[in-house]
Amino acid sequence: MTLQPENDGGLEPPTKRRRLSIDPTGTSRDRVDPSVSNMTMLTPEQKKEFEVGIQAYVEPHAKPFEGILKQRYSDFLVNEILPNGQVVHLRSTRAPRLKQSRVNNDSATPTQPQVDENDTNQASEPADVPPQQTGNGGNAEQKVQELPDVAEDDRTKLVENLNENAVADLLKLYQSIRGNPSKKAHEHPVVRTEFTTDRSIRSQIHQRIREVFNSTIESSTDHDGVLVLKAANSNSRGKQQGNSWNRPQNKNQRPGKLGWLDRGGEYLHFTVYKENKDTMEVISWLTRNLKCNAKNFQFAGTKDRRAVTTQRCSAYRIEAERLEAQNRTLRGSKVGDFEYHQQGLELGDLSGNEFVITLRDCKHSGEGNAGLDLHAFKQSLLQGMRSLRGNGYINYYGQQRFGTFSTRTDVIGRHILQENYQAACDAILSFQQDALDAAQQQDSTTQIGQDDKNRALAIHTWRKDHTLNAALDILPRKFSAEAQLMRHLTKQPSDYLGALMTIQRNLRLMYVHAHQSYIWNMAATNRMKVLGSEVAKGDLVLVSEHKEKDNSSNGADDNGAMAVDADGEQIIEPAGHDRAAQEDDVFERARALTEEEVNSGKYSIFDIVLPQPGYDILYPDNESGEFYKTFMSTPEGGELDPYSMRRKHREFSLSGSYRKVLARIGEDFDVEVHSYAKDDEQFVKTDVDLMHGARRGDEANEAEGNAAERGPDEKSEGDKVAAVLKFQLGASQYATMALRQLSRGGIAQYKPDFSGGR
Repeated sequence: MTLQPENDGGLEPPTKRRRLSIDPTGTSRDRVDPSVSNMTMLTPEQKKEFEVGIQAYVEPHAKPFEGILKQRYSDFLVNEILPNGQVVHLRSTRAPRLKQSRVNNDSATPTQPQVDENDTNQASEPADVPPQQTGNGGNAEQKVQELPDVAEDDRTKLVENLNENAVADLLKLYQSIRGNPSKKAHEHPVVRTEFTTDRSIRSQIHQRIREVFNSTIESSTDHDGVLVLKAANSNSRGKQQGNSWNRPQNKNQRPGKLGWLDRGGEYLHFTVYKENKDTMEVISWLTRNLKCNAKNFQFAGTKDRRAVTTQRCSAYRIEAERLEAQNRTLRGSKVGDFEYHQQGLELGDLSGNEFVITLRDCKHSGEGNAGLDLHAFKQSLLQGMRSLRGNGYINYYGQQRFGTFSTRTDVIGRHILQENYQAACDAILSFQQDALDAAQQQDSTTQIGQDDKNRALAIHTWRKDHTLNAALDILPRKFSAEAQLMRHLTKQPSDYLGALMTIQRNLRLMYVHAHQSYIWNMAATNRMKVLGSEVAKGDLVLVSEHKEKDNSSNGADDNGAMAVDADGEQIIEPAGHDRAAQEDDVFERARALTEEEVNSGKYSIFDIVLPQPGYDILYPDNESGEFYKTFMSTPEGGELDPYSMRRKHREFSLSGSYRKVLARIGEDFDVEVHSYAKDDEQFVKTDVDLMHGARRGDEANEAEGNAAERGPDEKSEGDKVAAVLKFQLGASQYATMALRQLSRGGIAQYKPDFSGGR
């Protein structure tokens, strides 16, 4: 992989390190000095990127081109990828029809669910059952033999990751726990077995063991990389075991009604399909209609709003039939593929996302699309996609990370880290004057969205006379942070920290995470500018990924599942006080490379990580590390000390984390190109389209149907060109940043007439 050299005032760059181009215009192959005077050369979108540190490119291997992103929300399809590699698609919206077997009134054994044979949309049910309650008769050995085994498919998956002997010992441990619930944890056997060094697979195995054995077995990894399996302590087991297995889950449960264990668990996992909506919009709608708390719902990560997305969610003690019924009134959303489990989803329980993106009105930069050869254009795109796989792209945090309003989320986070909580509240409650003017004048011709106008009017109303009810009547429900601040500050006008703490936890953490992300973006640009694609002494690599290359003794425990926020980033806490997944849940560790390791050739630029600032991380021991001290001392960097990131309020104490400098798309990708005439012509089918076998009414027309069935390079009447790109990215990687590299900054996001004002 090569990187473009920059023009540094006629000075010859070092021969061993090629530098990266910092190109504000997105078109020139020479570096343009990123000064204020040159900012006038940028488009508004490029200027926003430049302001949050998105300034550099890996050298492109294809001709730059232009295109329009998200002209229709169905041009951006996102399907979540589960930890096991399965891509989530909506298959069915029907709840599983379960029948209850007859119960012997004298038996304490719980009833077992039976799937209705007439139901063609049945969900798979775990075969594991709760421990049987026996009388005083019989010995322990006899009780162990009577215990059921785990489901065969669960056992098969465990054997794939461990081995036959280890799984056999694990099952004996499980039977010992279930057959002898009164024993203390240390009285049960301990299983030790070799373990993979792949951290992502380790996390999946830890999660699988928790799910299969109902959290009765604790899994951890010792300093030698050996997997240690032992009984959970009695308090932890008591939450899942004990008498709760056989007593009704609530006092109003009717005799003969299936209990949660009979269904498969207290957590209902389901697929959420949504169009042009935020994840929290759908969840909030469900909680209002089901009359339950939002805390009952969990998901692995948020998804784009202007898109069609499919993801898994979980709900605590909510029947599938109740959720299925919501499909009758849900707008732009569907729920389905219901399965009961014994544990809910956690943020970060995904391995990435699959994207199918349609780019419209494509043309080579500086050229019209008249006479554009579709075959040649497709080959150029394929070359660029191969470069995204082989050479990668800078793993920037995209603009989504920094919000869509006039005050960026990283600015709010900067105020919080400076412990200026009043400024943080004022920033959240800021709005554009144009939005307020349009709302007060009831101007329906403006390009400012109605929600944005109502938001501005609500905040203005509250600030003017502190009439809370009047303001909340105007404020759209989706602006929950603003509503919470106004409620609290109406009661306690000077308690700004208290007001911030009323905001949903994941959201308020994202503010400070956003400032970390801003610093990371700036550091990534600097690192690639100074050191290029060469691995340098003092660069950081993750300890958990390179133990086989590391001959030193400064190892660290495996990490298992990490707590993350709604964007997939690690929760910044000094300790996992909420609910640690297992004993070896610790922060990710990194170490600096020596000169000998650099010269060994064992490490590439794809191994190098940069830290997000925190008190529990290591900074690079080279020019890249010096940048943190220099930049963070400036007003833009927050005038912060990178080595002093603890705060009086524990939640805002930044422990820090690490992120790969470069990312790359998955090895399986695809490119199609189409010519078209009508802007509403659709080239891909959504999950609902595929499930119904036809397009929905508002998109169905004969011409569009014909376009969907054409081959990728067949021409239809029309001189416009669309490209359909399909690829996969890991968690917390941004498709917009991959597209930026692919097009050399030529892709512009479509701005609907009603979406201005942000």
